[in-house]
Amino acid sequence: MKFYRIFLLFFLALPLINKLQAQSPVYDFLRLDLNPRAAALAGSFVTNTDDPNVIFYNPAGINSLKETPVSVSYVNYILDVNAGGLAISRDFENAGRFGFGVNYINYGSFTRADEFKNKLGEFSAGEVAFLLGYGNSLDENFYYGVNLKFIYSSIAEISSSALAADLGLQYLIPGQQIVFGLSALNLGGQINPYYSTHRESLPFDLRFGISKKMEHIPLTLILALHKLNENKGLSDKMKIFSLGAEFNLSKVLRLRLGYDNEKRSELKLDTSTGLAGFNIGVGALISGYNFDYSFSSYGFIDSIHRIGITFSY
Repeated sequence: MKFYRIFLLFFLALPLINKLQAQSPVYDFLRLDLNPRAAALAGSFVTNTDDPNVIFYNPAGINSLKETPVSVSYVNYILDVNAGGLAISRDFENAGRFGFGVNYINYGSFTRADEFKNKLGEFSAGEVAFLLGYGNSLDENFYYGVNLKFIYSSIAEISSSALAADLGLQYLIPGQQIVFGLSALNLGGQINPYYSTHRESLPFDLRFGISKKMEHIPLTLILALHKLNENKGLSDKMKIFSLGAEFNLSKVLRLRLGYDNEKRSELKLDTSTGLAGFNIGVGALISGYNFDYSFSSYGFIDSIHRIGITFSY
């Protein structure tokens, strides 16, 4: 099948893709889960087919969307850091489906001082990414998608910008309610670096996922592998994974659970990790509007709350 051949080609290309991996990429905010539904599932969203926020994880996922969905998200991060996102998608007859997205993060205000600790006022820092996506079909139940992305970052008077692309594939097996997904995120480079003498790379991320909607219970299980492009052995690559579970409690209410194995490992303090890496969320459909909330634990460091609303017209 064409599906297997194309997916196999992606994995055979891993040695070449590995060369794109950088040790200290900038614009790391692009890795953040800003949408509450995606965050509650620990970022296991590469196989999603019914949420416009899939454009940030796999642009091929927009092909399965209905009508014109719009989603707005807000995140209250640690201290006075806040972030949010917007996603919208629309199908154009005989042309395919397009999507638009914005992600931003505001790091707050900081005290400006000289080398003698004299206060000189304040400055701020923030980053934003705009993307335009397009998706269509390669074959029956086999879809592709691509995003073009503009990224801007500023710290006081210093700024940087970049252009990037996201590539994605999805293959659906409707009879078994299984979805396979593969995406390559943040392929590109800086237009204007922070310093003219030093160009930094983007946080490139190759992801693979599979989801299965259970036959006799209203439960969807999801597995996603992240950062498959990193220069690590196969066993280490398999440790960077996330798991998600979405349970439809009724026609109105959904419960979501997620586990991020990499975050749990990174947030370990001494011998204890607390609830680091675990996520929980709920969704409620009220009068045609989906209201979502998620809670993510960062162990003993802090916790993250996200809220969002999605609707179609």
